[in-house]
Amino acid sequence: MSEKKIVPGTGGDHYVPYDERTGNESIVYFTRDLSAEGLQKIYKRVSADLSGKIGIKLHTGEKNGPNIIPREWVKNLIEKELSDAAIIETNTYYEGDRYTTEQHRETLKVNGWTFCPVDIMDEDGTAMLPVKDGKWFSEMSMGKNLLEYDSMLTLTHFKGHAQGGFGGSNKNIGIGCADGRIGKQMIHTTPGSDDMWDIATEEFMERMTESTKASIDYFGKQVTYVNVLRNMSVSCDCEGCAAMPVVTPNIGITASTDILAVDQASVDLVYALEEKDHKDLVERIETRHGLRQLSYMKELKMGNDKYILVDIDHEDARISVKDAVKGVKPFVDEK
Repeated sequence: MSEKKIVPGTGGDHYVPYDERTGNESIVYFTRDLSAEGLQKIYKRVSADLSGKIGIKLHTGEKNGPNIIPREWVKNLIEKELSDAAIIETNTYYEGDRYTTEQHRETLKVNGWTFCPVDIMDEDGTAMLPVKDGKWFSEMSMGKNLLEYDSMLTLTHFKGHAQGGFGGSNKNIGIGCADGRIGKQMIHTTPGSDDMWDIATEEFMERMTESTKASIDYFGKQVTYVNVLRNMSVSCDCEGCAAMPVVTPNIGITASTDILAVDQASVDLVYALEEKDHKDLVERIETRHGLRQLSYMKELKMGNDKYILVDIDHEDARISVKDAVKGVKPFVDEK
């Protein structure tokens, strides 16, 4: 008997409005305060379950990457709230500034990530974590040092992505915790293919999401998510100085203990912008079928796509995404 063919889902190019969603609501916190103080303030709203040895999953960028989360913000957060934490990363699948551990260490120095420990988790090998209820994988290969941590803060620069459409917390974990040689290959490449990027659209979104699920199931309740909606190029931070120019306005920071809710709210905030302001980023999301990230997280019961958006700038008022983006200003490069 032949094996049953695995078929990816559909609809990754279709945005589902809030009133068409079903299920329970999670809490997502929001601030317009794009500063070290704003990041610290919103982190404190979602940090209660973090304990023990904490890893901060952060994209530290290619050399001189212009759009990464400012180092000063992260330094302040670590000094004030996470003095014993380490930034956690893995090497890349593509040959670039972070392909080998030696190259990666040099890039960290160039980019100024020298004020705290940075653990390149696949430096000394890999570990397999189970993927519960996955259809593409039963297990995923991770940097083995992930298993040395009790809790994880997923600190994400939310932006576009060449393969995923958008890069939120799901991408930060799903690609960022998978090791550079085995795990990332499992997500990106069909075995035997000459094209290392041949897996795309819905299948890619599902493979990446299953990788994420392996990591967050490992941490249980001891993982939380913060998305920074700033300098949102349609390009990932993996593209470094070659990233497309930013045209989408800066919005703010979202945070939740629910990975689906935080990524869904971040996407909703982009869609809530005026068409002229969100056109490029929405086009990137939909042409890559990136919205399948959200629907597949829901299918895998990783969280809720409905949420209460809490405005921490105004006494925890419940607001709509339209309220949240009211008055945003055109993007201006701060450099």
